[in-house]
Amino acid sequence: MIRPAKPGKTVRRAKALRRAMSLPEVLLWRELRAAPDGLRFRKQHPAGDYIIDFFCARANLAIEIDGLAHDMGDRPLRDSARDAWLGERRIETVRFAAADVLRDPNAAATAVLALAKRRLEEFGKAPPSALRAATSPSQVDGEKHATASSASTCDGGGSASAYGGAGTTS
Repeated sequence: MIRPAKPGKTVRRAKALRRAMSLPEVLLWRELRAAPDGLRFRKQHPAGDYIIDFFCARANLAIEIDGLAHDMGDRPLRDSARDAWLGERRIETVRFAAADVLRDPNAAATAVLALAKRRLEEFGKAPPSALRAATSPSQVDGEKHATASSASTCDGGGSASAYGGAGTTS
């Protein structure tokens, strides 16, 4: 599949938006920027004439954080046109209400990761290298690995439960 062209104007706008992200976008980016579970995300990613809030290329997944402005004027129509354009390119768009991300950014990130993993399974893609079975000789020969308890001290404490369906797919 051919990647959509990225007009210079859209690329410049995306760069400006990366520097002026909304609070819900910043909070979600804090969760996604470390490539959790080996899944890499891009913020304010240009695609054709559009800019996607967050994009996972491996899963062809676009994440949009919708504030109140997305319900006003011609914005719903413009959003559905963009979703259709992305859908033609096998990119699924998932929308989260900004208020839900503000309430629990960790749960929103957990929901995003679950959706990305589902997309990988649908496409029959192998999981990111971070999730594949170990193949290096040292690991095969029985070298000691970090214990689960040492890993849990680095994760910021606790995991979120299911997100409660706030994300909607288009």
